[in-house]
Amino acid sequence: MTSNNGNNSDRLDRIEAIVESNSRAIQAMMEQRATDRLEHEERIRRLEDTVIRLDDTVARLTRIEEAQNRMLASMDEDRPTILRKLTTIENKVDTLLERNQ
Repeated sequence: MTSNNGNNSDRLDRIEAIVESNSRAIQAMMEQRATDRLEHEERIRRLEDTVIRLDDTVARLTRIEEAQNRMLASMDEDRPTILRKLTTIENKVDTLLERNQ
């Protein structure tokens, strides 16, 4: 019977060791899961910040493009006036050159 008690004690010791090992493994997995979750949340936060910055950049670029288009349209509207003024200047220069000859 002593031998049987010894075997039972050995089995109980092995079972306890397995339970302790499993408990440590479960605890380590839970800690890793918590760490992974925090890292994931941080990545999500950084991505959200990046999306906000990209949205702001797109809005600024859109405003720049609109201003550029207005400027080009204004230049197109001013072109005839500029050409008339240049023609006037050219005519005056021609007149002055003819007088000096």
